[in-house]
Amino acid sequence: MAISDGARNPRDATAQPIETGETSREEAAPRSGIHGWLDGIRSTRTGRLTLKIVIGVIGAVLVVGGLIMVPFPGPGWLVVFAGLAVLATEFHWAHRVLEFGKRTLSGWTAWLSRRGWTVKILVVLVAAATATAIVYFGLKLSFDLDLIVEAQKLLTR
Repeated sequence: MAISDGARNPRDATAQPIETGETSREEAAPRSGIHGWLDGIRSTRTGRLTLKIVIGVIGAVLVVGGLIMVPFPGPGWLVVFAGLAVLATEFHWAHRVLEFGKRTLSGWTAWLSRRGWTVKILVVLVAAATATAIVYFGLKLSFDLDLIVEAQKLLTR
């Protein structure tokens, strides 16, 4: 269920808005900008389905591309979170995963900020060693390129 498909506007079995003191989407003032455009697309069954498919494909490509980039230097996790944000515009499960990720990242950074310099330096060293190992084994297994042997060849010239 899309976040826009009734999670914000509950209805009873007769498809009438449940009396919550809020106005329904039909009675509310039309939104402008991107939200109004998306509401216009969502107003038809075909538009809703097409929007879900397009958002799903774009978000999935971003998430998968970000996960591929995670072990390498660059914006891997940023792209993963951007993909989840795109998916969260139409899928409630993605919204929950995105909120979990935000809470986890916030908790991790709060924990790390309370630690001393030795722990912070150790975390950076472990992260750098992990990234180096991933790049080394990735190149060795993918392209049969041994960086250590290549570096030794360069140094003995």
